[in-house]
Amino acid sequence: MGGDQDVPKSVLEAIKQGQWDFEPESIEEKRFDSTRAMPGTDEKLEVLAERVRAGLPLWHGHDRTDLDDCEA
Repeated sequence: MGGDQDVPKSVLEAIKQGQWDFEPESIEEKRFDSTRAMPGTDEKLEVLAERVRAGLPLWHGHDRTDLDDCEA
């Protein structure tokens, strides 16, 4: 192997390299922001895409999960 470039940073990189059993390093939720975007919206999909690009977990424990999950 030729150094760090052969070590995948994300699940997508691992799949491209044929590493089907790759498990990404755990990242504490305090290291990235949650989102109030509604599930299934373009806004939420963009947040998820940004997380993938940044090598972050897709889900945050404080992400909005439904219509009733809003601040009063």
